[in-house]
Amino acid sequence: MAAFRYALRIEYDGTPYHGWQSQSGGRTVQDAIERAIERLKEGPRRITCAGRTDAGVHGLGQVAHVDLAKEWRPEKLRDALNAHLQQAGEAVVILEAALAPEEFDARLSAIRRHYRYRILNRRPPAGLDRHKVWHVARPLDVAAMHEAAQSILGRHDFTTFRAAACQAKSPVRTLERLEVMQAGEEIHVEASARSFLHNQVRSMVGSLVKVGLDAWPVTEMRAALDATDRARCGPVAPPDGLYFMQVDYPEERQPFRITP
Repeated sequence: MAAFRYALRIEYDGTPYHGWQSQSGGRTVQDAIERAIERLKEGPRRITCAGRTDAGVHGLGQVAHVDLAKEWRPEKLRDALNAHLQQAGEAVVILEAALAPEEFDARLSAIRRHYRYRILNRRPPAGLDRHKVWHVARPLDVAAMHEAAQSILGRHDFTTFRAAACQAKSPVRTLERLEVMQAGEEIHVEASARSFLHNQVRSMVGSLVKVGLDAWPVTEMRAALDATDRARCGPVAPPDGLYFMQVDYPEERQPFRITP
């Protein structure tokens, strides 16, 4: 039976989930979407995402692909999936569906992934954004954090900022962008690379906060990187403030126009 490949652009609140990846005994984003697909009478289907997120991490522009037996009008597929997700009380929304090129693979075709980390930097804790930001009550030096961030751009062994349980074959990655900026009462850390190691963004953010609190000199960020020693990493930032923002694909494999 011929299969039709669809790309899905997905938004989700990661708070109630044990991460993206299906697992026994835990509520996951992948399971929620696969159950919704099964309710379309498509039978059990596995979906593949651009980048698996951990428990509590949010998605604003996650991308996944799935092969379906029936040819769907993209808008109808999106709306049908959202209806089933809403009925099930899931914190997941399909923003867009598109018939994808045959060679498109949400994970393998990706050329760049973008993350944002939100830090609420004020004395009072979060009210409306509880579980959506990392609350740091003491003032942070944004300029120092940004300067430290620039020192680790490029291709390096990121062992220092890698989870002990990371399954990647190599710790070498090319960090293309790591910006620290003020956004009202929040500080945003934005990271871009072709791929990231497990916990890399949260590890870098936790270390940058050490710089912002003047617990580390600016130069310690690069020194920690060069040490290739997990023990030199600062505390890992909590998952609450991390967002999977967007995925870039080459023009010939781009299933839809992703708005930043």
